[in-house]
Amino acid sequence: MSLQQIDAKMLSKMFLAGAKNLDNKKEWINELNVFPVPDGDTGTNMTMTIMSAAREVSALGQGADMESICKAISSGSLRGARGNSGVILSQLFRGFTKRIKEDNEITMAVMAEAYEKAVETAYKAVMKPKEGTILTVARGVSDKAKELVEDGCDDLGEFFDKVIAHGNYVLSQTPEMLPVLKQAGVVDSGGQGLMEVLQGAYDAYLGKEIDYSISAPASAGGSSIAKSSMEVQAEAEIKFGYCTEFIILLNKTFNIKTEMDFKAYLESIGDSIVCVADDDVVKVHVHTNDPGLAIQKALKYGALSNMKIDNMRLEHQEKLFKMSEKSGVPVSIDPPAAEPVKVSEPPKNFGFIAVSAGDGINEIFKSLGVDYIIEGGQTMNPSTADILEAVEKVNAKTVFVLPNNKNIILAANQAAELTTEKNLLVIPTKTIPQGITAVINFVPEMSADENETAMIQEIANVKTGQVTYAVRDTVIDDKEIKKGDYMGIGDEGILSAGGEVNAVAKETIGRMVDEDSVLISIYYGSDITEEAAEAFRAEIVQNHPSCDVELQYGGQPIYYYVMSVE
Repeated sequence: MSLQQIDAKMLSKMFLAGAKNLDNKKEWINELNVFPVPDGDTGTNMTMTIMSAAREVSALGQGADMESICKAISSGSLRGARGNSGVILSQLFRGFTKRIKEDNEITMAVMAEAYEKAVETAYKAVMKPKEGTILTVARGVSDKAKELVEDGCDDLGEFFDKVIAHGNYVLSQTPEMLPVLKQAGVVDSGGQGLMEVLQGAYDAYLGKEIDYSISAPASAGGSSIAKSSMEVQAEAEIKFGYCTEFIILLNKTFNIKTEMDFKAYLESIGDSIVCVADDDVVKVHVHTNDPGLAIQKALKYGALSNMKIDNMRLEHQEKLFKMSEKSGVPVSIDPPAAEPVKVSEPPKNFGFIAVSAGDGINEIFKSLGVDYIIEGGQTMNPSTADILEAVEKVNAKTVFVLPNNKNIILAANQAAELTTEKNLLVIPTKTIPQGITAVINFVPEMSADENETAMIQEIANVKTGQVTYAVRDTVIDDKEIKKGDYMGIGDEGILSAGGEVNAVAKETIGRMVDEDSVLISIYYGSDITEEAAEAFRAEIVQNHPSCDVELQYGGQPIYYYVMSVE
């Protein structure tokens, strides 16, 4: 006989199983992206979002209560949200947990109400909700749950089975709601990701054998082999020297916004952050070079107890000397360099953050006065937490964020909602050329609101085309595209496709230029030589003599050319 109510322990299992199932299917979900580009990332974004929450749930252990699990799911997914699909998923979790957090056990009726709250929250987060997406699938799940409760369904196993079956049916209908899905021959990738989460959770409810362990994020270049003596010695160069731990005895409300702001601050002064809030206390762990900064910030929220500060550099030197004594091999260790004294400067009025990929484009943004570059874009959408961390590092009263990708705007907007100590304004740039135009049109003498209005007006005049290659056969915008073909992708769809990169790039520009066009900008990527790019520019100058044609090294991966017309 199946369980008829879900307690905290079962909820934890179901959530972790849903996360693992999504993780297992992420590459397949990536391939469902409408455009057959080599950077399809819906599955990756959704997985990184849910895994951020899963690690927090897993860290709570088996004895956690419902409220703690809900807080971990909501805050973890909110911080880890990446891309539009990841942000929407985090909002679904946020609404869902808001309804169930005060219940010790979840009944069918509560589950249906939680689904409804999830959908309501997610729809509110999207400025222009589009049907045929993850939102439609989520609403279908919610509607079916409500219908089953109203019809008197009295078996939770049957309830889940029918809800998931209906969700899969709604998913199968998404191509009928969005013609672009039908033409590409795929269902909505975000909706598929949501159904994988629900299916994994249902498998856990049924008692199927599942590995509930959640791995820590993989470190770049990590390896499980034993370290050599040179690698061990290299570890002596510890970036943050003091292991700092304490507990905050709260004297004010510590909600999700406060918690995220505090964590973002800790990330700006150190690493190895652990910050777990539970009703009246917050447990904090951070590696930093200035424990006093962490302590001063924490004192704003309450009194401190159980304080412990360890000098990790001294501990590491002692470890190396012991190894040297055992092996007989002398180890030379220079004393750690003294940390420079930090002088706090008054914040300037305005600062800029840009999301960018490619060393050439990074340098262009820096030369235009951008304070902080978040590495990312098409191949890796930064999370809400990444943006919040960047905001902390910009010493300005008002910070403008340039997402430079339509799939990052939602995460940036979510960061703006969670920022309390600075004025964070998101300029909704969808491409790198729009971001460059926005910065160029910034006027320091104008107010924040005036600059925001002016920049938004100017980016509307920028047309962007990007040339990449297809990773599968498909039909989009009535164009038959073969695997390996080059594609010119414009603001609204495919502008050109073919077997020769320059021919596709030329046609793409030709489709963007009109009688009012005066400037063509070309940024060539890491796979294009300077000589080839100069030859391409000469052809564009010849084809469009009435326009100025600028060529700059972008160094961006995957996209051979990024081009704009103004």
